[in-house]
Amino acid sequence: MSPQSTLLQALAARLGPTAVLTDVPTLQRAASDLYASGPLPLAVVRPADPAQVQQLVAEASGHDVALVPRGGGLSYTGGYTGSQQPFLLVDLSALDRIEHIDADDMYVIVQAGVSWKQLYDALAPLGLRTPYFGTFSGAGASIGGGLSHGALFFGSARYGSAADNVLALELVTADGQWLRTGQWAWREPALPVFRGYGPDPTDLFLHDGGAFGIKTRAALRLIRTPAHSAGASFAFAGFEAAGKALSAIAREGLAEETYVLDPGAMAMNLERERTLRAAWTALRQVTRASPGLAGKARALASLAAGGRTPVPANAFSLHLVAAGNSTAAVEHDLGRARALARQHGGVAIAPSVPRIARANPFPGLDAVLGASGARWAALNCKLAHSQAAALITAHQALVARHAQALHEHGVRVTWLCSALFNHSFSFEAVFHWHDQWQPTHAPHLSPQARARLQEPAANPQARALVATLREETCALFVQMGAASNQIGRTYPYLDNLAPPARQLLQTLKQQLDPARRMNPGVLGL
Repeated sequence: MSPQSTLLQALAARLGPTAVLTDVPTLQRAASDLYASGPLPLAVVRPADPAQVQQLVAEASGHDVALVPRGGGLSYTGGYTGSQQPFLLVDLSALDRIEHIDADDMYVIVQAGVSWKQLYDALAPLGLRTPYFGTFSGAGASIGGGLSHGALFFGSARYGSAADNVLALELVTADGQWLRTGQWAWREPALPVFRGYGPDPTDLFLHDGGAFGIKTRAALRLIRTPAHSAGASFAFAGFEAAGKALSAIAREGLAEETYVLDPGAMAMNLERERTLRAAWTALRQVTRASPGLAGKARALASLAAGGRTPVPANAFSLHLVAAGNSTAAVEHDLGRARALARQHGGVAIAPSVPRIARANPFPGLDAVLGASGARWAALNCKLAHSQAAALITAHQALVARHAQALHEHGVRVTWLCSALFNHSFSFEAVFHWHDQWQPTHAPHLSPQARARLQEPAANPQARALVATLREETCALFVQMGAASNQIGRTYPYLDNLAPPARQLLQTLKQQLDPARRMNPGVLGL
């Protein structure tokens, strides 16, 4: 037997035969994200608990085999699409237990494979929430993946990204050793409620793509769910004006999330809600989420108004959710947001979009494809509010240079901008095109979507154009000095660092992973 076959046999003996998968369809799904596919792994290994992760890494440490961790499988930046050297793909989806919820000390301990929806649903009956509480794909996206690849959205304007709400981590390093951070790192572990006891290594293992170890557990902050919340929406004639209003609202910390949709993105959102089934579902969810008879009546009136007064054609729309522990606090923040929106030319419209988004933040994963079955892939960056207008103008010009090719090949570009805390503007460009699906697309669809959608034929011309647009967009981000969160193998992270910082990261990689076995190539390491 080859050394690799011996390793797989040993892993099956340790973890159980169903934990080591080698059939081609499973390998193909595991080796692809929503944008591209990489080399096939030797096997997909599914440890059942954190102890089995340690056993897996220890068993593999004596072999020349890389280890690539994978969470929910919903990335589009090559975070787990492998390397050319032989590797095992470590599927962490079975680490799906919420181990401890502490309402006295306000933290929760979760395993890495728990989804954001699973955690949200477990905390809601207790009147608790993580401050940041999930991404659009939270029905399938895992917490471990979100910490490795910079998940953000719900709650991010006030509380930051997933990584900003971590109190402690547990992981397995390349040599099979346990490592804990925060107060978990003490010789006699303390409760994980504080990270500031001297230099703390937690941040080294956040946004790292699994380059320094495999995360098995995390302790996250909790807050009491705000007693009151309400949405607001505004229409703007131009992208720059909407972006400036977003920045003004973000600077004052008026919302838990605030975001701008361009006309194309808004049209796609409306297209999903256009069916009778979707309309009734939205109606039930919004009324269920609204407290009291008066709240339900206001919600119904808002949705009705939204149907009569949609976003004006070609308008950019800004949406936000304000939250607090009194109606007076929420109304104050909404009033100030309305004033700031008006200063930048915003016109109030019915807040149907934020109401529906908050009523059911994790509606399933059919959105991995467009409503007609088109593929999409996004690129994002973070920069200062003062730089946002220049980036908006520059990226619109970049897209305009390809206008003819975009038309010829049926490629569309939309934008989504949002706030990350009060000091960071998040810009995201999304590319849409009809093309053969990736192996990971169909398994994420509901049965209804699978029956309704038909996979398009291969479209290599559109795919090549999207690749060019992505390359030019990444170059523009670098030119603007803009950082990204879901780095993977797409953004030039290591090459962007100044020599002292680059050397420090390389030294740490050498210390923690001298054989370069932990997700080699991610972050450029």
